[in-house]
Amino acid sequence: MPSIEDTPAVSANAPYRTHRCGELRAANVGERVSVAGWVARRREHGEHLAFIDLRDHTGVIQCVVDHDVDVRSEWVVKITGVVRPRPEGTVNADLATGEVEIGEAEVEVLSAAKPPPFPVDERADAVDETIRLRHRYVDLRREKMQSNLRMRARVNSSIRTAMEDEGFVEIETPMLIASTPEGARDFVVPSRQHPGTFYALPQSPQMYKQLCMVGGIDRYYQIARCLRDEDLRADRQYEFAQLDAELAFASRDEVLDVIGSTISAAIEGVTGRPVGEIERISWHDAIDTYGSDKPDVRFDMLLCEVTGVFAETGFNAFKAPSIKAIRVPGGAELTRRRLDELTESAKRWGAKGLVWMRVKADGLDSPVAKFLSETEISALTERTEAVEGDLLLLVADEWRRTTHVLGLLRLELGRPPIAEGGVQVRWVVDFPLFEEIDDVTGRPVPAHNPFTMCHEDDLALLQAGAAGELDDPRDLLKVRSQSYDLVINGWELGSGGVRIHRSDVQSAVFALLGISDEEAERNFGFLLEALRFGAPPHAGFAYGIDRLVAILAGEENIREVIAFPKTQSGADPLTGSPGPIGADQLDELGLRLLPPTT
Repeated sequence: MPSIEDTPAVSANAPYRTHRCGELRAANVGERVSVAGWVARRREHGEHLAFIDLRDHTGVIQCVVDHDVDVRSEWVVKITGVVRPRPEGTVNADLATGEVEIGEAEVEVLSAAKPPPFPVDERADAVDETIRLRHRYVDLRREKMQSNLRMRARVNSSIRTAMEDEGFVEIETPMLIASTPEGARDFVVPSRQHPGTFYALPQSPQMYKQLCMVGGIDRYYQIARCLRDEDLRADRQYEFAQLDAELAFASRDEVLDVIGSTISAAIEGVTGRPVGEIERISWHDAIDTYGSDKPDVRFDMLLCEVTGVFAETGFNAFKAPSIKAIRVPGGAELTRRRLDELTESAKRWGAKGLVWMRVKADGLDSPVAKFLSETEISALTERTEAVEGDLLLLVADEWRRTTHVLGLLRLELGRPPIAEGGVQVRWVVDFPLFEEIDDVTGRPVPAHNPFTMCHEDDLALLQAGAAGELDDPRDLLKVRSQSYDLVINGWELGSGGVRIHRSDVQSAVFALLGISDEEAERNFGFLLEALRFGAPPHAGFAYGIDRLVAILAGEENIREVIAFPKTQSGADPLTGSPGPIGADQLDELGLRLLPPTT
């Protein structure tokens, strides 16, 4: 490799480029141009003729050098020459610049480079991800990564424009905050000036955006950085970006309309196609029909209610509060081994078992068919609309477990890749305020957070529970919250709700949850104090930008739309974080490390 002394000096006055690589077209023929970028490929044709494919973020241009030149893959060069048509028979229809080339090319090496650790093209998808992330600066040069990150920038721009058009004010909230219970672990930061105390990094700006409402901001938003110390997966990173918004004097429907318009603007800004009015589905219907509160509506295979079919059954396994089925078109071809695997999955997900039935010309092929009457078999095939060649899967149990297991089986057998089926957006509304009653304490467990307002129609039931006037605490599970989720292609994009701004309702919820006045003041005192100074009714929402961009880019993992993500284990191969810090830093912070566990 040449040393830096061997590379020609760059003229202080000459521009590095007059055009970008992907911009040149037939209209530029005859122009003398300069382009700069990375050598994507070098091909020798004879002793003194070379073709260099030069790449920048806009595309690739072929350059013809008719003298000796020493450049290699991923070197950074400037090439100056004359645009000319490609010779007959050499036009490349796959390239936007495929009709032209740069001839009479002079090459100036701007930076020599080591051989790249992997191909800078789509073949890199097969490379171990740790290697890609260790050399992320090389990985980012690939066309797909460039496209994903520029798409992300367009999404952010569309969001900001839409929010400003709706009268929102962008406000930045602190990154160093007090630790508050929000459902996930905090990342904490020790304070040097106040030894023994800690800041937390925000899981969300929830408290601060509500304070903005008390402060009369009226409509707040920010594209916020949030951090949660929870296990990573395909749609989750330690740190993520979300569109965060709050509206004063706003009802649930107003929030859905406003946020719906911003998400539609972002999607249309990328796809060029309007979303239209976003359909709403209740939490109960989503669970009952799709087996999930984040329903993927791109495919059928809906849950079918068949409890009534077996109302008089003699088959003990079907003597259950809820029996549901899914029909798998063409599923009768599944092998017995695959059916056994599905049965084991169902048990792992909480079912007592899984009943499968192959629909054949002469009836149902199933280990349990002999226990069913002809009337039951006929009614089942009619209710599920099953035809020859289909497979029926049935689960009998409590309603919530039945729907949960069949919902997972539905996704296992039918979910298409994220890039297929278009962009299907749904609002899920009318969640329960409480998800269960704790068997030990007898107290309700909140489905979202303790600051979400219930439906006005259910307020009396909530207050009766707080006053201890209910015969059955499970009646509280009927209380609906004014919360809502936004779901795209089976991914939960975000959630929000109408906040409690009335102190009597907030006190009732705290009482139900067993949160004492002292605990409430300790954890939420600054918010509760602010609400006492005149809080308007308010509601808000937040959705994940990483997830939205991943869906629009057709990526199954949000790491592909983040410039510098962490691995599945939470490590950063590029910088080597997390890593130890020195003893002097620990001393300054007043910290001591425990000996490693064995």
